[in-house]
Amino acid sequence: MDRQRTLLQMAQKMSAAIASQDWKTLAAINTLMGTALPQMAAQGKWSSAELAALSALRQMHNEAVKRCNQATDELGRKLHEIQANREGFVAYALESETAENGIQA
Repeated sequence: MDRQRTLLQMAQKMSAAIASQDWKTLAAINTLMGTALPQMAAQGKWSSAELAALSALRQMHNEAVKRCNQATDELGRKLHEIQANREGFVAYALESETAENGIQA
C-alpha cells in the first residue's frame, strides 16, 4: 500500500465532501481514517513525503471539523427560529386552511 497516495486521496475526498457539504461522506472518511491510520502506522517509520501527506490530511480533517461545527450551529439557529415562530406558523396554517375551505372559525 502506498501510504502517501492513500493519505492524499483521503484528503482530496474530504476536501470534495466539505465543499459539497456531504456529511455522510465526511463521516465515512472519518471512520476510514480511524481504522486505516493505525494500520498505516504499524507498517513502520513514515517517510518525509508520507508525513507531509499526513499533515495535509490532518489540516483537511481540522477544516472538516470546523465546517461540521458551523453547520451544526446554523441548524441549531434555524431550529430555534422555527420553535420561536411555531405559534405564528400554526396560526398561518389554520388561516390558510380556513380560506381554502371557506369555513370560518
